[in-house]
Amino acid sequence: MAYRTYDVRHIRDLREMLRSSTDIYAEKNVFLQKTDGEYRGITYAQLRHDVEALGTELWAQGLAGKRIMVTGESCYGWCVSYLATICGLGVIVPVDRELPVEEMCNIANISESVAILYAPSVAAKVAGLPESVRRISFDEIPALVEAGAAKIAAGEREYLDVEIDPHVMAALLFTSGTTGVSKGVMLSHHNICFNLEEMCQMLYIGPDDVFLSVLPMHHAYECTCGFLCQVYRGTTVAFCEGLRYITRNMKEVSPTKMCCVPLLVETLYAKIWAGIRKKGMEKKVKTAIKISNGLRKVGIDLTRKLFAEIHATLGGRLNTLISGGAAINPVVLQGLRDFGILGVQGYGLTECAPLAALNSDHFYRDDSAGLATPNTVLDIYNPQEDGTGEIRFKGENIMLGYYNAPELTAEVKRGEWFYTGDLGFIDKDGFLHITGRKKNVIVTSNGKNIFPEELETYLGRNDFVKESVIVGIPNKQKKDYDIVAILVPDMERFAEVYGDAVTDEQINVELAKAVAGVNELVQSYKRMDTWVRRDEEFPKNTSKKIKRAGLADAILPQYREKMGL
Repeated sequence: MAYRTYDVRHIRDLREMLRSSTDIYAEKNVFLQKTDGEYRGITYAQLRHDVEALGTELWAQGLAGKRIMVTGESCYGWCVSYLATICGLGVIVPVDRELPVEEMCNIANISESVAILYAPSVAAKVAGLPESVRRISFDEIPALVEAGAAKIAAGEREYLDVEIDPHVMAALLFTSGTTGVSKGVMLSHHNICFNLEEMCQMLYIGPDDVFLSVLPMHHAYECTCGFLCQVYRGTTVAFCEGLRYITRNMKEVSPTKMCCVPLLVETLYAKIWAGIRKKGMEKKVKTAIKISNGLRKVGIDLTRKLFAEIHATLGGRLNTLISGGAAINPVVLQGLRDFGILGVQGYGLTECAPLAALNSDHFYRDDSAGLATPNTVLDIYNPQEDGTGEIRFKGENIMLGYYNAPELTAEVKRGEWFYTGDLGFIDKDGFLHITGRKKNVIVTSNGKNIFPEELETYLGRNDFVKESVIVGIPNKQKKDYDIVAILVPDMERFAEVYGDAVTDEQINVELAKAVAGVNELVQSYKRMDTWVRRDEEFPKNTSKKIKRAGLADAILPQYREKMGL
């Protein structure tokens, strides 16, 4: 193995995890939550007390063995609801709070949920659920905890002593909207616990760390890597008040680490440099980076002193950003390291609970999705001459299957392997490189594969391009696809360079240069035939991934005008 691993304790299930963490870290804060304008701590001992009391009361009210939904913003109520359910009560069904009421109803029906625990902020949506689904607001939790604690004091132990089977469904996660074919991912305690042990062997997370939670908890990435992992490792989680408050909250809680998506990391990095340029310090900072990097080669690290002002804006203690969900610009990861902040990325899918690859904190590649964790296997199925093929994965964190969908399960689970639907290759050192999504690949008339994500990555390295999407539009005349880039200009960067009076001509010239620059880098068959401009950001899901559906149709008039069709 090319990297060292960290020691971890074995956990059989999440109840054992919670109890053992409480034994070790009882009086330490597990959560920091904003209350009355101030962050207040909640200890591990309090968390265990509330989870066990809430579970006991809901058991007594007839919810034992049932499917229970949870929805709302990331907060203590969400975490207590999740743990109380999964630690012996029933099957937890996390739901995206931004889903339309119709899709929430769909999930309730498909999952056969009998109750929902929810934040008051989504009360209006929850009101639209079927009457058969019992509604329990997070505001009701304190009273339920008090009632459950009284039952425990009186000797009630059914919930506390229930036997947990770590290999049956304990969580049911829906990977996308369910108005079409639903894909409910069934995960067990063992799937999740195995994943926790694997990731913590590669990336050190410990009791001195504070994570700022900025991503939605219903998503497997944040739930496993930004919540359960922290409870497992004795870490503190501070709940961010919202994306617009990230910088303020960082100063308030001084996080050491954050789980992010590329958009957040790249925006944070861009703002750092925007602030530097605004103060006229660009040349001085670049000189300091050269000096700092030279000193680090001989074992002297002065990054926190040289760039103290930057670190202060991020809370003063930030040392690691963990990015997932999509590829990140390697230049950004290197740039963050120049300032003394490690940026690493991983690769995962809900079906893998979610981690399938991760860069170690001391063995990493900026252009890679990571390495297989110690007890899992990554492989390329049916590779082409260049080594690219479908990524498949083998490990004990692979889902039990899709709920009530054996045909869909059989498409992706074959033997011990999970076939991801993503395309990529593995280099000689074992690092996984993702080239695109199987369903997004554009296959030319001569059988060549064009991966939109590859071109989008190159375009994203241009300061003037905020976002991009590559689409293939059939051209009957040449009997092939025209490769079209849809570009969203970064107006903040244009304002920095050209001033507030920037013209359409200046914007279009820079975007054209960006496309031309990428076309010079790639093979001829991958080159973009034209580009169109979009003046608003692309629609995204709650994981900040761009929704591609319908984008090609939307730009057809612009495309035809540009191509003279």
